[in-house]
Amino acid sequence: MQRILMLMGLCALLCYTSCKSTEEEKEAPTKFLVTSAVKMDTAYTREYVCQIRSIRNIELRAQEKGYLQGIFVDEGQFVKAGQLLFKIMPRIYEAEMQKAAAEAKAAEIEAQNTKALADRNVVSQNELALANAKYEKAKAELALAKVHLAFTEIRAPFDGIIDRLHLKLGSLVEEGDLLTTLSDNSHMWVYFNVSEPEYLNYRSSVKDQGKLPVRLLMANKQVFKQPGVVETIEGEFDNETGNIAFRATFPNPDKLLRHGETGNILMEVPLKNAIVIPQKATLEIMDKKYVFVVDKNNEVKLRPITIGAEMPDLYVVQEGLAANEKILLEGLRKVKNNDKISFDYEEPRSVIAHLKLPTE
Repeated sequence: MQRILMLMGLCALLCYTSCKSTEEEKEAPTKFLVTSAVKMDTAYTREYVCQIRSIRNIELRAQEKGYLQGIFVDEGQFVKAGQLLFKIMPRIYEAEMQKAAAEAKAAEIEAQNTKALADRNVVSQNELALANAKYEKAKAELALAKVHLAFTEIRAPFDGIIDRLHLKLGSLVEEGDLLTTLSDNSHMWVYFNVSEPEYLNYRSSVKDQGKLPVRLLMANKQVFKQPGVVETIEGEFDNETGNIAFRATFPNPDKLLRHGETGNILMEVPLKNAIVIPQKATLEIMDKKYVFVVDKNNEVKLRPITIGAEMPDLYVVQEGLAANEKILLEGLRKVKNNDKISFDYEEPRSVIAHLKLPTE
């Protein structure tokens, strides 16, 4: 019996101790981590949808009528300047050139004979001038026949890559028919549209930095290894969109980029005196961003903010928050509006220095 009483007493003591410990835990206030919005000079990466174009992209068309006698290239083939690409059956033009050559020879002989007679005053100088004119006309017709014959051979005007072949061997070609296109991909022109405020910011930054460097994010989400520079801006804004087109030039030594590709231009946009906060210090409610501002009475006030730019782990606040205002950094889901809290304060630059959002 005495032993049972001792066990009951021990259990009661343990329960009392446990309950007291639980009460003490409940009574101990939760401490939150607080930091401040900080004003600083920074930069963020702005993405622009872009169109990639070859520095030279031309159509190769037939300049004479005839049957397509020869195709000496294949689609996607790299060709050198002056390389023979297509040949149109040249027999008619060869015959015309031979006829023009014979007529030029005859006119030359006639001009020589007339000169000999004119030297002996047998014929007048006017007849000699007429004979020379006929000879010059015959030479011009011969030159024209040579040009027409040369047009039966289509050669590459510059180094480039052949696109789709639009006609097959033996096809009847009319003057002006499209044969293929040729692209010079040694450098690429990349076009993207910029708003008027961004254009004005760009113009002011260019005065200090010269040409603005940019990068290219390709369709496979890989960054193109060659950097580019903005070289040209179009002359007018689009009245419907309020944008103006920029053109960046990228070297393309490995010929990775092709005419007609798409991607995104990555441009570093400098920001002066920007209000910066950690992303994890914000809440999203109905597609709007909020922060808990800690007032002088240590009470948290839910406040909407407008985000001006996004960086890795950070937001640039456009409206709704001033520099040095204290904001709740952790435990945002554990408090309600107007709650009074106990907190530890961490300097914002220290927070930013080791900030990393958790990965899911």
